[in-house]
Amino acid sequence: MKVQDIFDLAIELGIKNDLRGEVRVKSNLEKLKTRFDKLDAEKKAEFDESTLMNPYSDSQIIFNNDNEVKKVLAGIDIGVSELLLAKEIGGFDLVISHHPLGKGLANLAEVMSLQAEVLADYGVPINVAEGCLKTRIAEVSRGVSPINHYQEADAAKLLNQNLICVHTPADNLVATFLKKHLECLKVQSNKEIEYVGELLAELKKIPEYAEAIKRGAGPKLFAGAEENYCGKIVLTEITGGTSGSSQIYEKMAQAGIGTIIGVHMGEDHKKEAEKHHLNVIIAGHISSDSLGMNLFLDELVKKGIEVVSCSGLIRVNR
Repeated sequence: MKVQDIFDLAIELGIKNDLRGEVRVKSNLEKLKTRFDKLDAEKKAEFDESTLMNPYSDSQIIFNNDNEVKKVLAGIDIGVSELLLAKEIGGFDLVISHHPLGKGLANLAEVMSLQAEVLADYGVPINVAEGCLKTRIAEVSRGVSPINHYQEADAAKLLNQNLICVHTPADNLVATFLKKHLECLKVQSNKEIEYVGELLAELKKIPEYAEAIKRGAGPKLFAGAEENYCGKIVLTEITGGTSGSSQIYEKMAQAGIGTIIGVHMGEDHKKEAEKHHLNVIIAGHISSDSLGMNLFLDELVKKGIEVVSCSGLIRVNR
């Protein structure tokens, strides 16, 4: 496989595992193409045409020398040090970062609109979800704007080291995995998970989370209590770039949501969730990222590519 083939596979898997559904994601791409066709020449020249095929702007090919890929170094965060490590060890045809780099980091805020559509599927009115998210999306955009986005990209070019980042597609894989996992538990037991403590216990059985417990970063209850009823369980804070708006929790409670499963949560968000009587289980950031990357990397292994992990990636083969 070439770098482009691997990246295309990541996007394909991201679309197939998007909580919004493959049909809606492709429909959104078609609508974007229609809007692009109506732009004048000046605006078309500024438009990133890769977004017509890739709905996840936080995932990008950072450097590609078009060599064949047989061995990959994959990690959660890839910096110049990891690129130098790959060169020092030698034999790596591609380095894969989970967290965004280059243009992927600069465009992180653009994927956050995904969250509004997911919230709408869970019962929050789409206009309310969009309204709450707008301020937060602008905040994230301003937050990443001063960062030196191309530090790693320039290093990869100088080292002639292929580099890509796979963010939202991997996060989508986590969300769908957990959704199916909960559905399977329901079928096996012939009943819904009733209490928050039961849900927390089930998450801890997943290999990446079990290993994270040993590392001091396993699933934790951030809001609510283990003896609380779960109510309606949602996966609204697994994918979609980064944390959404803290204003959304009131609307989620009004929509009948009882328990949120997320990957990380700040103090302001936690306080708002508590204020509106929501249970919050944080499965873990790096462990959840590892789960998503593993599901993607397993597909590469199936195609004969050797995978070596670094930078906090808890590698589990399925």
